[in-house]
Amino acid sequence: MAAFRQGLGEAGYVEGKNVAIEYRWAEGQYDRFQALAADLVRRRVNVIAAFGGAPSALAAKAVTASIPIIFETAVDPVESGLVESLNRPGGNLTGVTILSMELGPKLLELVHELLPAATTIGLLVNPTNRFAEKMSRDTQRVASNLGLQLNVLNASSESEFESVFETLVKQQVAVLVISPDVLFTNGNGKLVALMLRHSLPAIYSVREFAIAGGLIGYGPSIAEAWRFVGIYTGRVLKGENPADLPVQQVTKVELVINLKAAKTLGITFPLTLLGRADEVIE
Repeated sequence: MAAFRQGLGEAGYVEGKNVAIEYRWAEGQYDRFQALAADLVRRRVNVIAAFGGAPSALAAKAVTASIPIIFETAVDPVESGLVESLNRPGGNLTGVTILSMELGPKLLELVHELLPAATTIGLLVNPTNRFAEKMSRDTQRVASNLGLQLNVLNASSESEFESVFETLVKQQVAVLVISPDVLFTNGNGKLVALMLRHSLPAIYSVREFAIAGGLIGYGPSIAEAWRFVGIYTGRVLKGENPADLPVQQVTKVELVINLKAAKTLGITFPLTLLGRADEVIE
């Protein structure tokens, strides 16, 4: 939210001074999105900023064709049906894409490079995310090519995280790949704590994971994406048409390695990986 407010400020809007924000939290439950969006439509807000990825934006799109919607998504917004094209979105939606869902297979390649002796890998997905199946399928293809066994585990709420790690330990999984999902981004702290408690290395597609104490974060900056959403929200409030605002793409991908976590887990990073890191936390 700090990044979103920063973007709003760059567009000339400050909460409590010249703009009011109605907050609605789905708390990781995707089936709540449409009701929350419908409530905002009833309140006749001027613009909806959808931070729950494509599921929240699609839910908002389903209940209004007139109120502008500014989204942040980890998937292709054209393929998912949010906009007609990146340059000319059309309709009442535009926003920013970080395409972190495309990084899922790359995360597997990174952990294989780090732990080449590990043969059983875990993949954590949120089954209520409509893109979870594609993520599992794409990662499974890479695992097969690398000769690895991939165990897919589900969590649709933070309350399920602990049982997931208990299952991973029983399955003797060597390392966990966490799929891109707003639930897991919000639950960074709990996932890191469980990783350390069970001595199970984990990698996630946002740099913030490593900043929070995780082993590896590989992906774009979520904060930068949300700042873009704030800027576009401000521009729409000033009267610009979302149909004319090209979808922005956060293309810079950062590799962040946490050596403190590695020491706790008894892992030594090869120089080839350390040399490619954009940031090393000691």
